Amino acid sequence: MNDRTDYYSQQYNARASIPDHPYIFTRWLKESMQVRRSQPALFDITYGDASGERLDFFPASRGDAPLLVFIHGGWWRSLDKADFSFVAPAYARAGFNVALTNYTLAPHASIAEIVQQQLRALAWLYRNADNYDFNRDRIVVAGHSAGAHLAAMMMAAHWDIYGSDLPANLVKGGILMSGLYDLDPVRYADFVNVDLKLTEEDVPVLSPALMPQPNTAPFITAYGALESDEFRRQTELIANAWKPNHRADVPLPGLNHLTICDAFADPDHPLYKATLELLTEIQ
Repeated sequence: MNDRTDYYSQQYNARASIPDHPYIFTRWLKESMQVRRSQPALFDITYGDASGERLDFFPASRGDAPLLVFIHGGWWRSLDKADFSFVAPAYARAGFNVALTNYTLAPHASIAEIVQQQLRALAWLYRNADNYDFNRDRIVVAGHSAGAHLAAMMMAAHWDIYGSDLPANLVKGGILMSGLYDLDPVRYADFVNVDLKLTEEDVPVLSPALMPQPNTAPFITAYGALESDEFRRQTELIANAWKPNHRADVPLPGLNHLTICDAFADPDHPLYKATLELLTEIQ
């Protein structure tokens, strides 16, 4: 390994820096299993042909409410929407629909293919809003880690070019948590690029921080105070790149790359409250 490979492998290997990560994943799974047993929801709705192209939908109690779309992380190569069902109840109780999307995991799909799958998911949701009784004009995306990259790519999409029946501003806002917005350093993180196989040519077309934001959708960012310098730099990068529409970076003292998801799901946490404020203001 060279110095650059050593540095980025250390900076981006979040699990290695969180000794109790197995416990956190187990807790998420138990909480999500309880949610899936107790909350009204529709599971594994098909939005495309691939086996990974499925989503879960947690309905709000009121009709025509906004939709929050959560995209999970896991370096594009692990985890599942079902592991994150625990994020849905607090938003559903507050009057918002929640969709959690899946995608085909690397190495069975490239990041470019995964982005295409999320484009299909969002377009499918927009086109089927009447069937699921949510407001297609109030769709907000949220994502964590690799999911925040995918959420940012949805914010960077030219929707009216992707589909002639789609509005240019299909995504009305975003919550980007501990994401990766410039993929160039990821090429040197051997522990993950063995599966992702990112090349220099992939970087400009898959890095939202290197793209202009094509609309005025407001967004908030967050990263844990216990995270590495690179995750902080990545967050600052997207905040500066899309500065006119960046509403706030929510401070997260005492949190790491994983426990930020607990904050997102906790009605008493400032991150949840900032998300709710963004959802509420979008008309």
